[in-house]
Amino acid sequence: MPELSRFYVIVVQMYVRDHAPPHFHASYGDQTAVVDIRAVALIGGQLPPRARGLVLDWTALHQRELLEAWELAVRAQPLFKIEPLA
Repeated sequence: MPELSRFYVIVVQMYVRDHAPPHFHASYGDQTAVVDIRAVALIGGQLPPRARGLVLDWTALHQRELLEAWELAVRAQPLFKIEPLA
């Protein structure tokens, strides 16, 4: 699973040829969540409140880029890195 970004020990990854809706996986320690890109919401798993907030803020800031990455991923094209949350 390609890594899109990494910030504050949070790792953001996206599966190639994954199923709809457009989403990515965010991991923090041993917890993982699935984030809907369009809704900017967790749709599976869980993260601690602080990590969840950071991931959702980052998603809102990079929504357009994440949707572009999703389109590449469903076509099994190489993905690009997205700036981390600073």
